[in-house]
Amino acid sequence: PAPLRDRMEIIQLEGYTEYEKVKIAQGYLVPRQIRANGVTDEEVTINEDALRKIIQDYTREAGVRNLERQIGTVCRKIAVKIAANTVKGVEVTPEIVREYLKKEKYESETSESIEIPGIATGLAVTATGGDILFIEATRMKGSGHLRLTGQLGDVMKESAEIAFSYIKAKTEEWDLPKDIAKKEDFHIHVPAGAIPKDGPSAGIAMVMAMTSLFTGRPVKSKIGMTGEVTLRGRVLPVGGIKMKVLAAHRAGIKTVILPKKNEADLDELPEEVRNDIKFILVERIEEALNAAIKPSEKTDKDKPRMEWFYDKNTPPPVTASEKV
Repeated sequence: PAPLRDRMEIIQLEGYTEYEKVKIAQGYLVPRQIRANGVTDEEVTINEDALRKIIQDYTREAGVRNLERQIGTVCRKIAVKIAANTVKGVEVTPEIVREYLKKEKYESETSESIEIPGIATGLAVTATGGDILFIEATRMKGSGHLRLTGQLGDVMKESAEIAFSYIKAKTEEWDLPKDIAKKEDFHIHVPAGAIPKDGPSAGIAMVMAMTSLFTGRPVKSKIGMTGEVTLRGRVLPVGGIKMKVLAAHRAGIKTVILPKKNEADLDELPEEVRNDIKFILVERIEEALNAAIKPSEKTDKDKPRMEWFYDKNTPPPVTASEKV
């Protein structure tokens, strides 16, 4: 009941990250399953790459219950071979995991090389941890309608509408045809349509995909982003930074664009992740566009850095902070 909840403190518990799951497995789950299946540490060793494969391809959970079950399955199959005197010991690698657990149950998203305009890589948080998602935009002849697909929630739809309005307001400044938003229809799609998606943090990726589509300039590869945007072009902080960045690292993304006000969240990341990813902290969407959109040789070659996306009648904001 609401009156009772009002008198209680609600504690939100996040799921384990992949990094945490690996450490839990190495310290507790693997030793426990080795003992439970009657083998010894000398007979069975499971390396870190094998554990990561089990986590990414055979389990999709907030905790580690199914992870322990899969580790137990591997240990039992090794125990059978040891009992049959076919092997004396096994070092479990990703290839052996595939042999024992058969076909992968899940497929993790990986960063793709983007060569066509209208695609941006966003970062999201799900019930089972962080993930990357692709925002795809296209256009066709029409009358200025915006269509959204991918089972998007109300907040995410509003983010797409904000992105659309922001781009339409910039058509004259970016030397685009003034009637481009009246003679064409636009479609934004977020793949994995069977999975519901919501939240404001994809706003910056929505703007990025639409800007790329309108200007005909692709988004740079290996770059992910998260952040809420406003009609004035401000980038607001979002939650789940730790899980989102870890998902980006797992997917092979090398640069991540974050809201400036989320800088303190970077302290929660493992050192190996902080050292491997370049973080660009922004306060304005123009800073993010400058960092992520590929330059046009014909349009930008004679213009100073960071001038293309800024209003010519106002001074540019502070350059995006870069933290490596």
